[in-house]
Amino acid sequence: MAESRSSPDRLFCALLKFWRGQRGLSQLDLANAAEVSGRHLSFLETGRARPKQEMVLRLCSTLSVPMRSQNELLRAAGFEPMFAEPSWERELAGPVGRILDRMLVQHEPYPMLVMDSLFNVIQQNAATDRLISLAFADPSALVGPLNIYRALVDPALMRPFVVDWEQTTRALLARLHRQALANPDKPAFKELVDELFDYPDVPQSWRQPDFSVPISALLPLTVARDGLRASFVSMVTVFSAPHNIALEELQIESMFPADEATEQLCARMAQAGAG
Repeated sequence: MAESRSSPDRLFCALLKFWRGQRGLSQLDLANAAEVSGRHLSFLETGRARPKQEMVLRLCSTLSVPMRSQNELLRAAGFEPMFAEPSWERELAGPVGRILDRMLVQHEPYPMLVMDSLFNVIQQNAATDRLISLAFADPSALVGPLNIYRALVDPALMRPFVVDWEQTTRALLARLHRQALANPDKPAFKELVDELFDYPDVPQSWRQPDFSVPISALLPLTVARDGLRASFVSMVTVFSAPHNIALEELQIESMFPADEATEQLCARMAQAGAG
């Protein structure tokens, strides 16, 4: 016999309590922030009351729950998912993909990448290919999709040629740690962190990130090889509230020359590639 809507759904109760705990809020804190009574919130967490759809969405918004997990909470409460979950392949086959294609071309002669939430590269422009030829020790060692974190720590890829490698890598790992903590429902983030520490000579002390160090909106990267030196600053942008999970999880990394020498080097490499 099918379970009626009046019987409590323990999965929703558990998920709500989980996300409240992840955000470090007491029941009273969450109730005040979401403008609901503490008694009602307690009933929701214990299953003595069932939430309406509007309440699920209000609590998710207050807790900054990612859209994919909001769908999980809606399903657990007995409602249909609110946010579309198409694959990024489908999204890139439409208007969004054409816009990104144009952005990649327009950003030449500087590198630009489109990545998924785990920093696997989905698309890249020709300038990125040229940077790989300069910054990768052995491009043939790349197996599977390019992942910027794996490329940074792999001795067969970027690591030998990254200037101030320890400082750059530690800063980026701290950023990845933050994302792993902010997305506890996605074990793949933690799995990626663990994988990076399996590479040789990655200090195990970095497993304990220093969150007191502020993270800049611009990511510096300098590579030097065979007398050539290129310094970039990168900015990662995301789609803002697209109501579409595939788009919410896409990231666009735009790399800009940090000095005139790098600007000229990029122009020369583009001209040589065109010839």
